[in-house]
Amino acid sequence: MANPSSKAPLGRRSLFKAAGLGAVGAAGVPLVSACGEVSGGEGSVQELDQTLDILPEYKEWPLPVQPDLIGDPPNHPSAYLTYPNPVAQAIPNPPSNSGSYQVYVPNWGPSPAKDDPYYLAMQEATGGTKIEFVQSDGEAFAEASVQWIQAEEFGDAIFMFGWMTNAHADFNETVVNRFADISGIVSGDISERWPLLAGRGDAAWADSVWSTDPENPKDTAGIYGVPWALNGGPGNAFYYRADLLAQAGLDVPTTVEELLEVGRAWSDDKAGKWAFAGTDYMSKAWFRLAAGHGWYWDGSGLVHNNERSEFKEWVEFQRTLTDEKLRHPSVGTPGFEPKQAQKSGEVLFDQDGWNRWNDLTLEMNASGENPDFELGVLGALTFKDREPMYHAAWGVGGWLFFRKDLGEDAIAELLDVSNFCASPYGTKEYEMIHFGLQGVHFEYDAEGKPAFTEAGIKSKQDSLAYTAMSGSPQYFLDGPTKIVEARFAFNEAVQPYLDENPFEGLRLNGPESGVNAGTVFDEKVNDIIYGRAELSELDAAIETWKADGGDEAREFFEKAYKQLHGE
Repeated sequence: MANPSSKAPLGRRSLFKAAGLGAVGAAGVPLVSACGEVSGGEGSVQELDQTLDILPEYKEWPLPVQPDLIGDPPNHPSAYLTYPNPVAQAIPNPPSNSGSYQVYVPNWGPSPAKDDPYYLAMQEATGGTKIEFVQSDGEAFAEASVQWIQAEEFGDAIFMFGWMTNAHADFNETVVNRFADISGIVSGDISERWPLLAGRGDAAWADSVWSTDPENPKDTAGIYGVPWALNGGPGNAFYYRADLLAQAGLDVPTTVEELLEVGRAWSDDKAGKWAFAGTDYMSKAWFRLAAGHGWYWDGSGLVHNNERSEFKEWVEFQRTLTDEKLRHPSVGTPGFEPKQAQKSGEVLFDQDGWNRWNDLTLEMNASGENPDFELGVLGALTFKDREPMYHAAWGVGGWLFFRKDLGEDAIAELLDVSNFCASPYGTKEYEMIHFGLQGVHFEYDAEGKPAFTEAGIKSKQDSLAYTAMSGSPQYFLDGPTKIVEARFAFNEAVQPYLDENPFEGLRLNGPESGVNAGTVFDEKVNDIIYGRAELSELDAAIETWKADGGDEAREFFEKAYKQLHGE
């Protein structure tokens, strides 16, 4: 049974007083402590209020070129099949600046050398601002950020994806204690200096607001980050090597049962072939497990994934991949690169974000290494004939946060760069930010679209640097025409199966006891999945999780849920 989609109107100011959540953690973040920092561990709830006076005044930034395929954003983004020529200039006269800054960003791809011509070109294009990007491994970035931020050693700014904030005991505390409140800089009409940031829209900016006083969340709210892309539609993809599947005479699976059959038929441990690499976050939807905080409304109360029978089925599925040697043995170990394993044909299936479809295809096309190379994406799978589910992307994907003691002039200068980096598809700025320099990092392909050169693949592709400075006014599908058409059709096909956020309009941080209990439980589940513990130990682990914080978290989330939905 799906989570109810009905939404009761949100009551301003007193929303959670009636819910009985108490003074601490009722809204915004816990109370200010004697030492002047916000602290606490009882959880926090904040309404993402799009009517706040502090939000930048929205002024539409007209697109330079209309998309070829019109979707229904954000869950069904529009798409470009052709590349605009000539490309429009979004910011013909950038502000003149001369500051030098350091920005921490996660990174999954290569890190260009500090003397790469891309950096100097971007410095000149953005008006003279020099930025040194400290790029760290994306998988380790979340945990490392806890230490960096607490020690205030993250340069002048740091970019964090939304999912990375879960590594912090209470990220609301972290935000208001360590990052700059930029409300006084970006509130009101900012369209003259930052027209593209003004075009981001209320939803993106409201998702970048945190409050310091739970008793008065609206009047103590502040904007603490520059919003990245506003998410929507299917969140990630489960890729398969379509060429290898066809060569093996195997059909594309549509159920979990068929997926296991294909995995067994294709895997050969002795020959160094395994059907699967990563499966953990994509596979939960196949068993109709909830995304986000993992809570599911069963009609009478909230039930967590951990205690549902479907969760045990999911654990059994994962353990099967281990026991039958269907998963690459290096999954989860340092240094393992699943994208390369799929590229080389060591694995057939792997999970990833949507960039892989474009990037890996373009890389293989450019190299001429395998002209038959083709990726496909599995749709919403079923298990035991249940209704399919596909996890959707919700809210803002991440934020660029500034150091708390960074001066207003310095923040404003970095916002000049963020405004430049908000340039959408169809602009010269977008092309430079995402593809680098023509003749160095990319050339135009036969379709007239930018395609990375070998040098671009080695130094620029997948590198998260200037792309982390801001999201664009609207997200579009782009890339090789065949892939764009396939992805647009895929998005349309999964619309009926996208799950809904049961806490839409709220930012919640559960009680610290629940977070800690969840961490311990997840470690135990991983031990079971990878054969370091027995399946028979799962029931006891569930009871321990409930006693050590799971039931306390249930009470917290259930009160918020009932108030939101009028239960």
